[in-house]
Amino acid sequence: MSYKPNMKVLIVDDMSTMRKIIKNMLTQLGFKNIIEAEDGRKAIEAIESAHKLGEPVEFILSDWNMPDVNGLEFLKLIKANDAHKNIPFLMITAEAEQGNVMTAVKAGVDNFIVKPFSAQVLKEKIDKIFAKRAAAA
Repeated sequence: MSYKPNMKVLIVDDMSTMRKIIKNMLTQLGFKNIIEAEDGRKAIEAIESAHKLGEPVEFILSDWNMPDVNGLEFLKLIKANDAHKNIPFLMITAEAEQGNVMTAVKAGVDNFIVKPFSAQVLKEKIDKIFAKRAAAA
């Protein structure tokens, strides 16, 4: 899958301000089809709903620290589901602890970004994810 500006992108973060910041950055980068969820449970519902409508989510940006279903649990649920396991996943975290990074890599995360970050850093991470996926295809 290559990067397409009209691909359906899901932002998952329990803080509405952070979702708004990320959405603004993605819009600046040319993304046009952005949906949001406030935790992993609502994100799963959004992904399932979009899939049933024939408009699947094609890229996920998720915070790590969230109540109910956190980013790592959400990642594991996505990767365990055959219908969704190939969705590119960018984990957003305030902690760059090596142990956490390794845990998420083993769970199948495509890349990491540490808060705070700029639109340029976000673009670089997204470009890396889709370049790596294009090379593997």
